[in-house]
Amino acid sequence: MGITVSKNQWMNVAMVAFAMCFIVFSSNYFDEYSVRILNNIAIFIILAVSYNLINGVTGQFSLEPNGFVAIGAYVTALLLVSPEAKQYQYAIVDPYPFVMTLHANFVVALLLSGIFAALLALALAAPVFRVRGDYLAIVTLGFGFIIKILAINNPEITNGSLGLNDIPEFSNLYWTGGIAIIAVIVILNIVNSKFGRAMKAVRDDEDAATAMGVNTFKAKTLAFCTSAFFEGVGGGLLAALLTSISPDLFDFFFTFQLLIIIVLGGLGSTTGAIIGTVLVIGGSEWMRFLDEPMHLFGYTTTAMPGMRMVVFSLILIFIMLFAREGIMGKRELKDFFTSRKKGEK
Repeated sequence: MGITVSKNQWMNVAMVAFAMCFIVFSSNYFDEYSVRILNNIAIFIILAVSYNLINGVTGQFSLEPNGFVAIGAYVTALLLVSPEAKQYQYAIVDPYPFVMTLHANFVVALLLSGIFAALLALALAAPVFRVRGDYLAIVTLGFGFIIKILAINNPEITNGSLGLNDIPEFSNLYWTGGIAIIAVIVILNIVNSKFGRAMKAVRDDEDAATAMGVNTFKAKTLAFCTSAFFEGVGGGLLAALLTSISPDLFDFFFTFQLLIIIVLGGLGSTTGAIIGTVLVIGGSEWMRFLDEPMHLFGYTTTAMPGMRMVVFSLILIFIMLFAREGIMGKRELKDFFTSRKKGEK
């Protein structure tokens, strides 16, 4: 008996193969600056698709990503920074003895970053999901602030406001791009499973989903923990890319940036989260020339720092005016091929 492979499965294999080829090609032929931007895009793809799972697919207005990303970044940093580097970095107070003994390789550090974030999400699920809507947003927003304050006020562990430096730079395009591919595959498989259907039911009408026998708390908790796991891993990759972290890096603007990405791409669409990441992270870097002096019609303008953000904001406004559900809405890439096929019949 032969194994049949659907058109969608062939398309998924082709997309993964294309992404892998692009990673190899970029690593070998792109300049260092371009590779750096691609690393940022890959990390934010991990964060965006995982954040979209709880916010877009499950419909829970959560504002917690900066907290879980911070946990992942600090766990990875503490495990990768050598005892010698820790010794001279902790200038405010001496670190706890156990901090000096923490050490692991990069893979273990990333896994532990994700696991710690997921376990914290599991512990928070019961109190957090007692509320809905705007109240849920306020609760999760407070969690992000608490993590930042704890990082500042526990210098024996995190080195306080000074942060951690000399983090080994393990993140490269193979790591960031490879994990981004894994994150997208895992999220899409969850969305297309029975758990994903339960999450969408919660998003559409939680009371009706409960009446139909859906365990809404279980669906929301699964989405919350999965999202937290990949946000923790993304935080670890970010720490190993920047080689320096501090509490100020994980303020509310970090969450706001991810929120812009998933709303722009389309709440509930994993493909939209990827497109939104490329536009927001890649586009803002590409438009840096707007901040510099430009030669226009024989005249040289003065440098205008911040102009790129003005233009970028106008572009975002224009897109949202004409695509109010985001670029993709709730659709995925495969839906365009399915719609075309149905239209031909």
